Amino acid sequence: MAIAADRSVRSIVEELVDDGSLRTIRTLVRSARMSSAPAGDGVSCGEGRIDGRPIFWFEQDPSVLGGSLGEVHADSICRVLDIAARYGAPIIGVHRSGGARIQEGVAALAGYGRIFSRHVRMRGVVPQIALVLGPCAGGAAYGPALMDFVIMSREGAYMFLTGPDVVKEVTGETVSFEELGGAGVAERSGLASLVGRDEDDVVALTRRLLNYLPQKIGEPITPAHKWKGPVGDPSEAVPKDGRRAYDVRSVIERIFDRDSLVELRPMFARNLVTIFARLEGRVVGVVANQPFTLAGSIDIEASRKGAEFVALCDRLRIPLAVFVDTPGFLPGTEQEAGGVIPAGADFLASFVEASVPKATVVLRKAFGGAYIVMNAIDLGADYAFAWPEAEIAVLGARGAVKILERRKLAEAENVEALQAELEESYRERFLTPWPAAESGYIDEVIPPNETRSRLIAALNA
Repeated sequence: MAIAADRSVRSIVEELVDDGSLRTIRTLVRSARMSSAPAGDGVSCGEGRIDGRPIFWFEQDPSVLGGSLGEVHADSICRVLDIAARYGAPIIGVHRSGGARIQEGVAALAGYGRIFSRHVRMRGVVPQIALVLGPCAGGAAYGPALMDFVIMSREGAYMFLTGPDVVKEVTGETVSFEELGGAGVAERSGLASLVGRDEDDVVALTRRLLNYLPQKIGEPITPAHKWKGPVGDPSEAVPKDGRRAYDVRSVIERIFDRDSLVELRPMFARNLVTIFARLEGRVVGVVANQPFTLAGSIDIEASRKGAEFVALCDRLRIPLAVFVDTPGFLPGTEQEAGGVIPAGADFLASFVEASVPKATVVLRKAFGGAYIVMNAIDLGADYAFAWPEAEIAVLGARGAVKILERRKLAEAENVEALQAELEESYRERFLTPWPAAESGYIDEVIPPNETRSRLIAALNA
């Protein structure tokens, strides 16, 4: 996995930062333990600017001992992390490392400990972005995972704790680098926030993502000076038939600024969508059920994805817009045994703990516990709206009628006809947003084309 020392390594940081803004530090430091290690010890560090914004960076060099981390290598990363925290500027790390340097023993492992502790402590200080552009094995995989965002290249980037050789020796399984820890694996597991086609695409994604982040956590995010409103009525994207699936992103695109959506972890828990978007230039975090997958039901992975995104937005001080269209939690023994209850509880708790402005819009269905978990007004939503066709209830019509009218159904000559009649009666009485609005559980039933203006007022307040 180590890269030959004579192979030239492209510096991504030089292409990432503005021309003429790159400054390096610790270029002369070398390891006393490794007389063969060159100055810099396999890592470059420094500062620069991206679109005029100050940032700090470190970049591992896989041509030096495979990018392995030794004591001085770790000290350099710790030094630039400390400076970034003190000056209040985002930190960007370019990760390409074979892991701890075996020749330095425990000193290399201790170096990882120092780096990891800093990443955790900095979560409430400045944004942290990891660019994974090569192999990251063992301890080298934890560093990116502890940062706020992981942007990975589809070409030549891998992350795993144990490599293919160890896997084969221990389990007998033959697996390639790509199958074990390639970008496809990382995006399906939720490890990768974004995946670029290649290194150039990773650079572009990084610069775009940075525009949605504060310079220092607690400071306001600079609004976009130029923005365009969306095109189309959001209700056009939602089928009238409640049993038909649709892509909730089509609704979101009709509400937020045009071309402003950045979807995070799109291949992980695809039944829940998490997006950074803009409303009149201001950054908003979007959480939405995705009816296109599992009918928008909530499962363990969706709960985990939602909880982590809500906590991230709260930490970055980004307000939240929640769009609800879910029949409930995904049923089944696999979900129960896998821990859907604690996972759902974490998702619920993330909304309660978030102190940023939060607004909820029920688009079509909100049934049972999922109605509560998706930022209901009693959970702490600052505003809760519903579209006129929304259905809000403990159960859908079919399930409710089977429970409430089981005696009538058992005695009926034509069960199907009676079931249909009772379901229609139940829909008229209970499956509308009006009872919830009359009781104050929904602040207002709004026309779909007013959703954008309502969210602008609610989240700006």
